[in-house]
Amino acid sequence: MTNYATALPRLDDEEEDEKTKTPASIPVDRHLFDARTVLITGGITQELARDVTARLFALAQVSADPINVIVSSPGGHVESGDMIHDAIRFIRPRVRILGMGWVASAGALIYVSVPKEDRFCTPNTRFLLHQPSGGTGGPATDIEIQAREIIKMRDRLNHLFSVATGQPIERIAKDTDRDYWMSPEEAIAYGLVGSVVTSVDQLA
Repeated sequence: MTNYATALPRLDDEEEDEKTKTPASIPVDRHLFDARTVLITGGITQELARDVTARLFALAQVSADPINVIVSSPGGHVESGDMIHDAIRFIRPRVRILGMGWVASAGALIYVSVPKEDRFCTPNTRFLLHQPSGGTGGPATDIEIQAREIIKMRDRLNHLFSVATGQPIERIAKDTDRDYWMSPEEAIAYGLVGSVVTSVDQLA
């Protein structure tokens, strides 16, 4: 069997990633891959999106067995969240998502990439939905363009969360006008979460 990891040339940034890994982290990554589990923790950035998407596509190439994605994030870059969201929907294997800690903003965008029955969370998870925000600057025409783009992004996200939860888009727009926090029980009632789990055996 060809070992593609050694047969293909490595990218410079991949070589740097290997250099920064501790000896302990390498077997952890291997075990996570073998367990078909992907971690999404911390702020959602372009670098994180690249890493997560690469792992998802690699796992999908190896097998069509289900993949577990664990999300604990305060949110971050919306377009990076879009990349992970779309990658999860694009690949062939079933993906189950487990929220832990907090699932906020762009983290929630990733969370709703799967059907509700595949959305799980642990008992102490908190959820946050809100409208996108961004800094504006430069000439008045550029500020106007940025404002229009934020409004378009807000409307797109409201539609996405409306479809994912079953809530009317008017309610999503009203709720996300300010920070909208939910407990697991509230998130289940809202249609955001499928079920609360306390053991890996309940992921099915």
